[in-house]
Amino acid sequence: MALAVGILWWMYRGIRWEELVDALSHKMSWTWMLLSMPFGILAQVFRAMRWRQVLAPAGERPRLSTCIHAIFLSYASSLVVPRVGEVLRCGVLKRYEGTNFSCCVGTVVTERIIDTLLILVLSFLTFLTQIPVFLTFFQRTGVSLGSLLGTFSLTGWLVTAVCGLLAMLCILLLARRFHFFSRTKSVISDLTNGLLSVRDVEQPLLFFLYSIGIWASYFLHFYLTFFCFDFTAGLGPLAALVAFVVGTFAVLVPTPNGAGSWHFAVKTVLVLYGVEQTAGALFVLIVHTLQTLLVALLGVWSSIVLSFRRSALVSNT
Repeated sequence: MALAVGILWWMYRGIRWEELVDALSHKMSWTWMLLSMPFGILAQVFRAMRWRQVLAPAGERPRLSTCIHAIFLSYASSLVVPRVGEVLRCGVLKRYEGTNFSCCVGTVVTERIIDTLLILVLSFLTFLTQIPVFLTFFQRTGVSLGSLLGTFSLTGWLVTAVCGLLAMLCILLLARRFHFFSRTKSVISDLTNGLLSVRDVEQPLLFFLYSIGIWASYFLHFYLTFFCFDFTAGLGPLAALVAFVVGTFAVLVPTPNGAGSWHFAVKTVLVLYGVEQTAGALFVLIVHTLQTLLVALLGVWSSIVLSFRRSALVSNT
């Protein structure tokens, strides 16, 4: 959270907020923004449908509605604590459907591996079509392995080595502690079943279409916002694709919904395509804020629905 606030303060310290109010009230097309929102919801629904399909070979068949609410809640919770949603959605299925928790975790890991492969392929294809833009982006932002390693002092290397050793020590201690628990083998077996369940999905083509649908929806959720402003409406889908790919990697920085890092990365891409600095900064601030608000509202709605469902279960028992 502190990192996000720091980056945002640095980016917007010279912005006159009257410009933001003017952009929201006069320069922005709310029609296009509203048209983009269903694709943000659709991406999460596709993710829930794919997750349910992966769970089936492991013998778990939760209701689709519960899977959807679990996904909505997972994204909303990650706004507060990054990545916690991946565990929380498994807990939701465990609580409301009796799904095996370890198996759920395994399927989530599998999903993330597949998503990573897909985004790497998309990034490679996008890079090939827009090599000059990416090279300029790396130059402008200082993203270079050599320069990054060159900034490490002796102290930095020592701290990194100590952290690595401590991490390995923690893993060894946990492994030794798990050895004393009788359920360890069962937990590992369930986790493995979840990880490998993707091999036995009943309709591989449908799984592939769900995966494509997730990322196509995410892209349309982002691309349609370009038509909200005159200065981005004419950039075209390739420019949007470059910004989308760069923004996807930017959200790996552990800030709530990629706040700060996403703003900086996407704004930099827009500037490379000729968008003025202030306009680009306002664009990413407005788009990210509204899309984050959508995620939060979906999480609140799912929380309310599941709380009523839980109350009904308690009253019936």
